[in-house]
Parts: sequence; structure tokens; C-alpha cells
Amino acid sequence: MHPTVQQVTDRIIHRSQRTRQAYLDRMEALGRQEPLRSTLSCGNLAHGFAACQQGDKDTLKLMNRANVAMVSAYNDMLSAHQPYHRFPDVIREAAHGMGSVAQFAGGTPAMCDGVTQGQPGMELSLFSRDTIAMSTAIALSHNMFDAVMLLGICDKIVPGLLIGALSFGHLPAILVPGGPMPSGIPNKEKQRIRQLYAEGKIGRDELLEAESKSYHSPGTCTFYGTANSNQMLVEVMGLHLPGAAFIHPDTPLRDALTRAATEQVIRLSRPHGGKLGLGHMVDEKSIVNALVALLVTGGSTNHTMHWIAIARAAGIIINWDDYAELSAVVPAMTRIYPNGEEDVNAFHEAGGTGYLIRELLEGGFLHEDVNTVAGFGLDRYTRMPELQGERLGWEPAVTASSNPDVLRPAAEPFAWGGGLTVLQGNLGRGVIKTSAVAPEHQRVQAPAVVFSDQNQLKVAFEAGELDRDCVVIVRFQGPAANGMPELHKLTPYLGVLQDRGYQVALVTDGRMSGASGKVPAAIHIYPEALKGGPLARLRDGDLVTVDAVNGRLSVDLSDEELAAREPAREDVSGNHAGFGRELFGWFRKGASHPEEGATFFWNHDS
Repeated sequence: MHPTVQQVTDRIIHRSQRTRQAYLDRMEALGRQEPLRSTLSCGNLAHGFAACQQGDKDTLKLMNRANVAMVSAYNDMLSAHQPYHRFPDVIREAAHGMGSVAQFAGGTPAMCDGVTQGQPGMELSLFSRDTIAMSTAIALSHNMFDAVMLLGICDKIVPGLLIGALSFGHLPAILVPGGPMPSGIPNKEKQRIRQLYAEGKIGRDELLEAESKSYHSPGTCTFYGTANSNQMLVEVMGLHLPGAAFIHPDTPLRDALTRAATEQVIRLSRPHGGKLGLGHMVDEKSIVNALVALLVTGGSTNHTMHWIAIARAAGIIINWDDYAELSAVVPAMTRIYPNGEEDVNAFHEAGGTGYLIRELLEGGFLHEDVNTVAGFGLDRYTRMPELQGERLGWEPAVTASSNPDVLRPAAEPFAWGGGLTVLQGNLGRGVIKTSAVAPEHQRVQAPAVVFSDQNQLKVAFEAGELDRDCVVIVRFQGPAANGMPELHKLTPYLGVLQDRGYQVALVTDGRMSGASGKVPAAIHIYPEALKGGPLARLRDGDLVTVDAVNGRLSVDLSDEELAAREPAREDVSGNHAGFGRELFGWFRKGASHPEEGATFFWNHDS
């Protein structure tokens, strides 16, 4: 193993001893109640299979057959989740073929950040993760199940499904992806048209036409945002079947993988002799593997929060220093938009996850000795699926990338370093993603322009007030203020300013999304402004430094000067009602800071 990877792993193991053991003890106690539905009364069990066909009822009366829970984030508005409407029938048929039963246990909400960007609904986005976790727990609470199929792909959905399922970590679980849509218009062209619209040079009709050619069919959006980062990390953790992440929806290979996942989760169940559940597979080594995968691929900054929450659900405590130390030593192996010009389809065609995992294993950057849903050892994930007639098989991944502009060997990367840096200084603590930021833009020192609402930036831009070097501050965007929305809507405006030759950066206690791009963005800053954090003390014209090279975020004021300033007050009550936001008051009040996962489920001392 690379010494830094091993050192970070050992530190996480030591840090998590108490909480991890408490979690495993809890899972062991749950696992002793086997088979689970045998603990139900006759009335309980009759309710549980009342709607089943007689054959399934007869099977479920037997305690040596598995009942598989399907928990799905299907809806037909999200392109990534629309293909899931076919999956339950495929899964039921595969379960019957194994002499078992599959029941649709419950559905979870699944909102699309692409639809809600810049809209009031985005203020529910982060909290939807914990809502999904709770709805997953409710779906599994009937104690009828021996294994779990988790159907979800996007943004907060996969983290929420994992967090919820880890409360039932004595059960085996497999995540079942749906796959990306085919490639649309080139990403560089999409970015160009967005910036033309931001400058007022084209109209809404031209913009909508371009967006519709980009997001055009069932399947996951093809840029490397949070959704596709989810798939990458889950596969490297061994929670998909090998090579399942980026197979297109509604294809024979995708259906074969869904059937195979059903058969495999049944084999892993206790009625079939399985001993390990999801909570055993999500351990300290698999979490480190996920962080490495995030960093070598320049993945979503959202996962500096989500994977902290996932780890904590399994009793494992990680923090941003772990990310930063790994980032400093790993190879940058991919260039996938917004970190490059090509999309995840090009990555998959160049060699995909099988090639990436083999290269990282050979370089000592991933732990091979981990439990996966495919069996012991991550080496199983160096193979890619293919249909041989009607038979599904796995063949070794290619030995050389077919597109070195997208995917490179670990020994010959695009750069050394994962492009994620922790920033700290007298303005607080946060993160910055630099994998798509040119070196000349990674350190910006300029006067602050302070906003308390993202819409104010648009007005200032259109009035020409930002045509200069500036550090744009967008504050009162943290979890307690308004649910920590993504501010991706600001990207075209900031990109135009940078293209005009200005030194520009963004600093916010909000999020910037999985599509963080070429403009340096210091995000997730805490303490947040609403809680009196330093951003609340900034004024227009203050000289602010965003330095991703040295990990500094500061204002050119002494500690005494900064502390003496009265923090700005902002009436955020308008963000607390309408569009369902009035239902999420406890989420806002109870959410931890971003480095603790921005969740109200746990604190580090719990």
C-alpha cells in the first residue's frame, strides 16, 4: 500500500474504534433474529404477504427461502430514474428463478437538482438525503426481508439509500444502477451557449434547444457530477456488481446485470448461507477506497459531506483532513467534464471502472482485501461485464486506455494530486476543487463583493458592476440559513468574468454542486454566516485571498479588527416557508456543519 493511504486508513480505524464497535454490536444483535420473519406473529406475517400470489405466500411461509426488499427512487420525471419502472418485474422474475420472493418494500423521494437549480425547491435538496435515509428505514422496518436491492443513482439519493440501509446493515444489500443516457451535444458547446445566454447574446429559445440536446433521453446526465460520482464510488466500494456503473439503460446487458444482482443478493442472504451484511462491507478500508476514487477522478465536492455521513452511519468517523492527505498523493487519472471535454460514456469506452481499479490496485492506492457483494477481494472489480449470447460473463478490463485524453494509467497521470484542497484561515474552514481550475487561477486576491442572495449576483453582473477583479461572497447559504442550496446557477456569470480576463473567485457557505468547474470556488465554509461565522463580518472592498495552492482563505484584517465588527444580520425567514420548506425547520435547526456531514442524525460525540 502507498504509505499515505495506509496511514490515513490506520488513523480512521483508531479514531473510529468506539463508534465502529458499537455499530457492529448493534448489527450482530439484529442478525441474531434470524430468519427475520420468523419473529413475526401470524397476524404480522399474514399482513406482510396478503397481496402476494399464492406461490409467493407458500414460499414466504418457509423460513429457508429469501425475501428480497426492493427500495426504489423511481419516478418518471428524473431521466436517471425513469428506467427503474421496469426493474421490479425483472427482479421478481429473477428471484422466482432462485426459489425466492422479491417485494417492493417502499419508494423514496428523488428530486432533480437540475430542475431545481436556482429555484426555491433547491433549498430542500440537501435535506432530501436524510429524508431518503429515513424513508429507506421505514421501508425495511417491517422485518420481512433477508436482503435488499437499492434502486437509485443521483445526487442525494444514493447517499440517502446507503445511510438508511446501513441501519439494517446485518442484511446484504446491492445498489442497482440504471446507467447513463447516450452522449448529447459536446460539453464545451453546452458551456459556450450558457455563457452566451448569461451575456445576453442569445435568447431563451436557443438556450433551451441546447439544453434539450444535452439532456435528451432516459438515463443519468453524462457529465461527471454528483450522480456519476456516486456510481464511481459505489463500484469501487464493491457495492455494485463489477462494471455495472455505466452500462446504458434499457439494454440487454443492463437487464442481465439487474437479474444477476438479484441472484447474487439472494446468495448473500442468511437463508442461503450468507454471513455478511452491508455493514460488514462498508468498513474503514472500503471508505478509504471510495475517497481515493473520488479524488483520482476529480469527483463531486458534495461527497466531502455525503461520504462523511455514509461513513458515520457505519460507525466510521472521517474528516476533511483525510480527504486532503489522500488528495496530495493520488494520481489524477481522468478528464471527464467539467474537468475535461468528454463525458462518462467516453470514460467507460476508454476502459472504465475495471481499468481504473486495476491501475489503482497495482499502484497501491486501493485496499484489495475488502469484502464486496461479488465476494472477497477488490480484484474482482478489474473485470467488465459482457453478454456471450444470452449468458452474462466478466472479462479482464483492457490493458491500455483507448483514449488517454480521458483516462490514463496511474503511473502516467494527468497530474499528481486529486485536486481537492482544504482551505482554512480567518474566514473559516472549507474546501475547494481545483481539478478543472487552471493553475493561474488557483490563487486569487481581490476586493470582496458581498451578496446575501444568489439572485443579487445576476443583477450586479447585468449592471456591469462585476467587471473587475473580485472575490464574490455569497453568504447566508448554509444548512441553518436555507438548507445549503447548490449555487451552480452562478457558474456562467463567473465564467464570463474570468474569460474577460478578470481574476475572480467565489466564497460561500453554500454548495457549488458536482459540476464545479473552471472558476475557483471556496465552498462549504463554516461556521456559516447565520451562526455568526466570519463571512458575516465581511464588507464590500475587503481584500480577500483564496489560495488553493497553500490552503488559505483569509481577509486582510487583524483578528482584533475582524472580531470587533458587528456581524451582518439577514432575515432568512422568507426561505423557511413555501415549496414545502416550512416542513423542514427541524432539519435546519439540527444540521451539523459540513465537515460532520450536514446532518442532524449524529454528532461526533454521540
